[in-house]
Amino acid sequence: MAVFDPEPKLVERWSIRHETTYRYDTHVAFAPHVLRLSPRPERVRTIARQLRITPTPIEVADFSDAFGNTCTRVTFGAATTNELIIESRVDVETEAQPAHGHDLGLPLLPWSPPPWDPLAAFRQPDDSAEVAALARRLSFEVDRAPLAFFERLCNTLYTTLDRQIRVEGFAQTPAQTLASGRGACRDLTVLYLAVCRNLGVAGRFVSGYQGQEQSPDGKRHLHAWPEVFVPELGWLGWDPTHGVRAGAGHVALSAAPEQAGTMPVDGGFYFNGPTVTSTLTYSIAFDPI
Repeated sequence: MAVFDPEPKLVERWSIRHETTYRYDTHVAFAPHVLRLSPRPERVRTIARQLRITPTPIEVADFSDAFGNTCTRVTFGAATTNELIIESRVDVETEAQPAHGHDLGLPLLPWSPPPWDPLAAFRQPDDSAEVAALARRLSFEVDRAPLAFFERLCNTLYTTLDRQIRVEGFAQTPAQTLASGRGACRDLTVLYLAVCRNLGVAGRFVSGYQGQEQSPDGKRHLHAWPEVFVPELGWLGWDPTHGVRAGAGHVALSAAPEQAGTMPVDGGFYFNGPTVTSTLTYSIAFDPI
């Protein structure tokens, strides 16, 4: 069986403040929104949580989605406004994932899923030749050892790609990121997952915060990183944007097979008139306590 290196349990406490503001050039009414701003419980204990929304909703209710994320459904009245402000404050206690040792007992890559696969949604492959070539090359460099492969892939993306901040838009395709040689954290996450899935590994897109590694502009942003499912060990995370394993400074808000299932704010609005222009601003503070 796979083993872990013995080490003291690393626990950190963090205070996270996240404010999101949408502004519109005309008055709008809001459809129901779904917020994914509550930390997942894996290696994270929420000490305090506060959510303030302007305009004040008529109903706020928490629920769990199909992937175990704690979501908040927010329902608004019929009144119109030109601004939506969402302020989330959480205090958490985090624990680093154990340091994994060697691959004793784990099957060599590629992995074959079981006939009935409960993680089938997390294994959807990317069939591009570029992804397959990278998966094949890196797996042979580590003699197909799984844990060594996940580490090598993380370091390879970190050292060979130009890592950037891109506030808006969905992730690029893996082929686009490889061709351009650059990408934001969500682009590297999608590429990492595609390479792992090419070898039969189940992987999920994680959205959240990280407060220990330096960001390119010195500010805090929503962050994304991949997690892979390892038999007997569960979900393990790597952060190719920073070239490290996900640690006590990573706080996951949501996880899903694809990025679309992890959006922190998901909703729409209604308006009278031909068009409406909206702008998004945000600020995130991630401080030790």
